[in-house]
Amino acid sequence: MNITYQPKAKEIKKEWHLITARGQVLGRMATEIARLLIGKHKKTYVPHLDSGDYVVVTEAKEVLLTGKKAEQKTYTRYSGYPSGLHKTKFSELKQTHPERIIEHAVSGMLPDNRLKGIRMARLKVFASKEHPYTNKFEARSTKSETN
Repeated sequence: MNITYQPKAKEIKKEWHLITARGQVLGRMATEIARLLIGKHKKTYVPHLDSGDYVVVTEAKEVLLTGKKAEQKTYTRYSGYPSGLHKTKFSELKQTHPERIIEHAVSGMLPDNRLKGIRMARLKVFASKEHPYTNKFEARSTKSETN
């Protein structure tokens, strides 16, 4: 009899990934981020456990869109009240809150289940190069150098 290995929640190790959005196409980058957040890149992936990693995205204001999407793309939200429909152009959102562009794209690529909020909480997006998680990557690089 062959038994499938099921990892325990305590056995899952969370890693940190740094992605620079400068010059990258939004959709292709968002699929890679979603894959890391879900944990499909790990051998111990199971759909019912949260086995994904932390992802830090820097330079969100430098993200690219292909074709004419930069002029044509709009983001729509509705408050639920009469005349509560709000539309925002991509170029306007890129100027005011560029991190929301990446968060919106990644959120649309994650499955709508009980783990979506937990996975989105592990996504950290910053408009510039500076971020408060530099110590996570320094610790990983020094640890790998000692091995």
